[in-house]
Amino acid sequence: MKQMRKYQRMKDARWALEVFDKAPYVTLSMVRPDGSPYGVPLSIVRKDEQTFYFHCAFEGEKLDCLLHCPTVSLSAVSKCTPAYEEEKNNFTEHYHSAIAIGRAEQVVDPEEKTEALRLLCRRFLPKQMSHFDAAIERSLACTNVVRIVLTEPPVGKCKE
Repeated sequence: MKQMRKYQRMKDARWALEVFDKAPYVTLSMVRPDGSPYGVPLSIVRKDEQTFYFHCAFEGEKLDCLLHCPTVSLSAVSKCTPAYEEEKNNFTEHYHSAIAIGRAEQVVDPEEKTEALRLLCRRFLPKQMSHFDAAIERSLACTNVVRIVLTEPPVGKCKE
């Protein structure tokens, strides 16, 4: 275990938030009503140091889980490079990862929903923002947005 600690470094909350910002997907982990775990990779965006958003349908397993237990875990990997360390005759992985715990709830305010969807579009489709207003006008009422507010600071870890 000593050797593992030597190569893995714990990182502060700011660093962990950058991992979330760079990760193409973030895994949302929840608890099903029967107590079993459920995790799903999502396109998630961060508004500030405590607030994340994702969009989804108004029904389905994610919402069933969140209604049962709104406490969630977010995990992300923004860098993952398998490596062979010849001098050690060792296979390893170089990575940047982060985890956070928060509380999820559906957003009902149309202005906040629009802001969250704008953030998502800017992050994932920035070159298509000229179509945003028309899309919002057409689909805001049938698009669900979930807000996750962190309940403790995120933590990060890396091995380089």
